[in-house]
Amino acid sequence: MKIFILTLFILISLPKNVLASSPTLEGSFVDWNVFSITDGGDKICWALTKPLSKSPKSVNHGDVYFMVSSWKSGSAKEQPSFYAGYDLKSNRTPIVRVKNNRFKMFASANEGFVENNADERSLVSKMRSGATMQLEAVSSRGTKVNYSFSLKGVTAALKKARAICS
Repeated sequence: MKIFILTLFILISLPKNVLASSPTLEGSFVDWNVFSITDGGDKICWALTKPLSKSPKSVNHGDVYFMVSSWKSGSAKEQPSFYAGYDLKSNRTPIVRVKNNRFKMFASANEGFVENNADERSLVSKMRSGATMQLEAVSSRGTKVNYSFSLKGVTAALKKARAICS
């Protein structure tokens, strides 16, 4: 059932022109799954996880995921992003923390992205050596939300995604 929900999420979140083919589950690694899809001759691979905990518990968070994506063409390599089941407040920076390291993201509709490549690489490096990752964001309605993501399996998942998209 988990795989069905993840695949459904991915189908919904991808641009409509990508829907000509379906994502392939390439492997599961503890708390992370790896998927791939081919779009216009370019292969896209991503490692994806859902939060271990969400707060506040009193609100409907919808589907929430953290992913790291790569394109075989090299358009992006290990690009971390956050997907929320609601729109984010555009003027409130989502913050990701791994250990004592803090990374700012920018919000675009219901997604968060790290602003520059150096921070992307640093975040992914810290993810590989961490146990958990915390994310703070603010919904478009002004609700402050917090998520805790497991990093168990992220190194193996990223290795698999790299192998199939290199």
